[in-house]
Amino acid sequence: MSRFSLRTAFSRTPNPLSQAAAERQSRGLPLLDLSETNPTRVGLPLPEPALLMSGAQRIRAPSNTPADVAGHGPPATEAPAAPGLHAPDGRGVRDPSAPRRDAPGASPFHYAPEPFGLPSAREAVADYLSTRGAPVSAAHVVLGASTSEAYGWLFKLLCDPGDTVLVPAPGYPLLDVLARLEGVHTRPYRLPSVHGFGLDAGAVEAAIDARTRAVLVVNPGNPTGHFLHAGELQALADVCARHGLALLCDEVFSDFAWDTDADRVTSVAGLPLPCLTFALSGLSKVAGMPGLKLSWLHAGGPTSPRDEALARLEDVADAALSVGTPVQLALPGLLAHAPRFQQALLARVKGNRERLVAARPKDAAWDVVPAHGGWSAVLRIPLQPGEEATCLRLLAAGVRVQPGYFYDFGGGAYLVLSLLPTPEVFTAALAPLVRELTA
Repeated sequence: MSRFSLRTAFSRTPNPLSQAAAERQSRGLPLLDLSETNPTRVGLPLPEPALLMSGAQRIRAPSNTPADVAGHGPPATEAPAAPGLHAPDGRGVRDPSAPRRDAPGASPFHYAPEPFGLPSAREAVADYLSTRGAPVSAAHVVLGASTSEAYGWLFKLLCDPGDTVLVPAPGYPLLDVLARLEGVHTRPYRLPSVHGFGLDAGAVEAAIDARTRAVLVVNPGNPTGHFLHAGELQALADVCARHGLALLCDEVFSDFAWDTDADRVTSVAGLPLPCLTFALSGLSKVAGMPGLKLSWLHAGGPTSPRDEALARLEDVADAALSVGTPVQLALPGLLAHAPRFQQALLARVKGNRERLVAARPKDAAWDVVPAHGGWSAVLRIPLQPGEEATCLRLLAAGVRVQPGYFYDFGGGAYLVLSLLPTPEVFTAALAPLVRELTA
């Protein structure tokens, strides 16, 4: 039998919760799914399909453009690489007077490979990031197909096999999978519940070992909904600088604050931090379009390590060239749609959270954990009968939620609920939820 990598030796045994959900669905029984996190399935606004062609229409070739002998438009020309990022063999170098690949006369069907993405798309991301905090240069923006891919690129950039990255606990379980696929280990640093699952720079520093190469932070936490504050970020950046570590900040939910706070950090992009930093996000959450497969990362920090990181990332990205041309050309219009989506989503999650809090009996033994943003709610429940038993009871009652151990919660028992379902679905799920939690 052929041998396979240990990196892909994931367990394929269904857990009791997925087995119970599948059994219920096989019997045709209804299920109110409070684990639904796909924004395209819950009635939130989507852009007009024609928007995907808006970029192509904006750059459509004029009718008098000469065609080649095969009937195609003019051949693609080389576009500029980011300043200072020319490879030693001359890749990415072009005549400065030549038109850019996404200049008038281009087409969504012409292949114009750009390791970091088309200039117009990178500029659109830089403009978006600049509205959220410090000014950002498009030269420091790298496009990819997903934040998962961006993590893989950064793990390749920063780590050798067997090296370690620090990840928050509780946190999103996909991070462990992505690191493992790159031959990288994760080490957790705890987010103390007494601080509302806020960041403790001392806990981060205590988790560093000889093979640690980076610290990953999610802002706001997923699923805890805690935003970084300026003092927390500065303390964390100082830890990274002292130990020569990169800071990776996952900002996919940072547009979804439920309230205002002047001390809150919305993005690390463009901030003058003393360590190499990377800010990650993308269309999946920012505009509610996970199917379009476009994400970005911004490289920041001291000039020398930032530029070296970008030079190396150019080779990594050039090996993949993963982002489709049509979505890049349409990106300015897609980002223009984002505020409409975000407004509707915020109304949805805030309304569902208010319904959840209002449904809790005053003398209940469970509570809704305070939070300030994101798409989830966390419930603290009694230790007995525990997370899994409670989830199985809720499934039997027709409601699906997630146990806290999926996210490596510690120091108690927790449930995680998505706040994305329609108000009708969420309201219908509250009665059995409250009944089972108070039984």
